[in-house]
Amino acid sequence: MPKITVDGMEYNTEELTDNGKAQLASLQFLEVQMKKLQNEIAVYQTARNSYVAALKVELEKTK
Repeated sequence: MPKITVDGMEYNTEELTDNGKAQLASLQFLEVQMKKLQNEIAVYQTARNSYVAALKVELEKTK
């Protein structure tokens, strides 16, 4: 049986109402979108760190 845990309570998803299933689908969609955004943020942060490091090298040349 497919189950989901919410706030420490386990529920059988097969027993959800249609509205509950819609809410679950929305939650799952948002979880996927959040993971994508977290991955994008990690890429941007890595790029930012590289630019900061390169800028520090250039700033040291001006001393």
